[in-house]
Amino acid sequence: MGDERTRQSYDAVAAEYALHLSDELSYKPLDRALLGMVVEGATSGRPIADLGCGPGHVTGWLAARGVAAVGIDLSPGMVAIAARDHPGASFRVGDLRDLPASDAEFGAVVALYSLIHLTPDALPVAASELHRVVEPGGAVLVAFHVGEEVRHVTDWWGHGVDLDFRFFETELVAAHLESVGLAVEAVVERAPYLEEVATRRAYLLARRPSDR
Repeated sequence: MGDERTRQSYDAVAAEYALHLSDELSYKPLDRALLGMVVEGATSGRPIADLGCGPGHVTGWLAARGVAAVGIDLSPGMVAIAARDHPGASFRVGDLRDLPASDAEFGAVVALYSLIHLTPDALPVAASELHRVVEPGGAVLVAFHVGEEVRHVTDWWGHGVDLDFRFFETELVAAHLESVGLAVEAVVERAPYLEEVATRRAYLLARRPSDR
């Protein structure tokens, strides 16, 4: 997430992405449980942000739990579909490295598989933005594929794309979060579900320390 190749690629597949993956939380119990923890802990009334929201299914899930939810994605095509399909949430076009949000705007932030298009040198910038936009005491939940490889994709559902899917070691992502002042509270890894691409997944639950 961050350059024109990525933006154009996701614009190209936006409709198919929504068709194929908008129901993915139905077969991801761990994701639902962790998202539920984020919702339960977001008590300030500030919105929860879904960064790299794609067609908005996670943002919509959050909104359906009674919280204000804001989805942000690099792809205008994705944002248009998200706004159409999830009118109970709000959506913005934006880059993880320069989020269209004010300081401490959000009560919590989730970024599920949205770091995976960042180059390693962009991770510290994105981590700093996560810290900036979440309120003191707010949770940050990130998920990503575990490893060190880069998978380049040129065809996705019959559309020409130019995407690098980057895997990261769990300790590296945790170190970047902690380097900007976020405290990592929980680390979970799991094998893929049958419906998923066969990669190991990691979840980090971090928190911006309270000012109190």
